[in-house]
Amino acid sequence: MKKYRIGVDIGGTNIKIALVDMQGKIVYSNTTPTRADMGFEYTIANIKQAISDLMKETNSDSSTIESIGFGFPGQIDYQAGIVRLLPNMPGWVEIPVAKIMEDEFKIPTRLDNDVRVATLGELKYGAGKGCQNLVCITVGTGIGSGLVLNGKLVRGAKNAAGEIGHIKMTMGEGPLCGCGDYGCFEAYASGPSIVAMARDYIKGGKSSKFKELATEELSPYIVAQAALQGDVVAKRIYSKIGEIIGIGLTSVINLLNPEKVIIGGGVADAGDILLNPIRETVAKRAMPIQASSVEIVPAQLGNTAGVIGASLLIES
Repeated sequence: MKKYRIGVDIGGTNIKIALVDMQGKIVYSNTTPTRADMGFEYTIANIKQAISDLMKETNSDSSTIESIGFGFPGQIDYQAGIVRLLPNMPGWVEIPVAKIMEDEFKIPTRLDNDVRVATLGELKYGAGKGCQNLVCITVGTGIGSGLVLNGKLVRGAKNAAGEIGHIKMTMGEGPLCGCGDYGCFEAYASGPSIVAMARDYIKGGKSSKFKELATEELSPYIVAQAALQGDVVAKRIYSKIGEIIGIGLTSVINLLNPEKVIIGGGVADAGDILLNPIRETVAKRAMPIQASSVEIVPAQLGNTAGVIGASLLIES
C-alpha cells in the first residue's frame, strides 16, 4: 500500500496543507484562512477541518498516512510537540498541538519552527540536495534561519538554534530590533530596512522609479521592481542591503564553513540584484577557505518548502 504524509504550513494569514508522497511530490494541496484574530481554538478547529477535508478528497486514512507535520512561525518544542509561543498569533502559548492532532486522527504528529521546516524541504528536495552542511535563511519582515551540520538539522539545547537575525552587528549602539536589543542583523537588513531606506531617499528629493510605482504602500517588492527596471536609487538600496546581509553571513560562514547558503523569503525574490552584492561581500570579507568553499544560491521550492519540509519532520 502506497504511503503518504501530510504537511501543514501555518502562516499569519493562511494555512497551507498538502498530501506529499515519499518522493517529495505534492499530490493534493489546499489553503484555508488562519483567522488568528479569532483565537487558537478557532484556528485549531480550522486545521482539523482542513486535514479531514484532505483525507476525504484523497480517500486517505490512518492506514495510508504515515505522519502529519507542522511548521509554525514561532518558538516550538520539537521533542514535546508543543507550541511554546507564536509572537504574531494571539493566544498561542503552550499549546500541545501534537497531542491534539494525534488524539483526533490517530496519526503520529511532529511540529517545528517554519524556517527549520523550510530548511528540511530545501535540504532533501531543493537547493540543498546532496549537501551535508548548509545555512538556509529567509529574508522578509525579519531574518530567520535553519542550520544543517553533518547532514542533520540543528535545533539546540532548547529548540532555539538558528537565530541569525539576532547576531549583533555593533558593539553598542545601532537600530532598535523587535527583540528589544540594539544592533541586530535583521534590524539592519530586513524588509522594513529596505522601506525605511527608500523613504529616506524620497525625503531627500532623489528622483526614483519607485516613487512612480508606489501607488500603494511602499514595499520591498516595489523597490525591487524599480531596481529591476534600472532605477539607480533602488539598485543602490539593494546593493547596500546585500552588502549588510553579506557582512552578517560572513560571521556565520566563518563559524560553520557550509557548502551552501540558501536564501529565500519575500525580499530574496529580488534575485541577483540582492544575491550578487551578498556574494561579493562574502568573497571579500570571509576567511579564504570558507569563502572559496561556499556557494550562495536562491531557494528552489518557493511557497511549497513549508509543506514539503513539514512532511519530512517524522524523519528528522
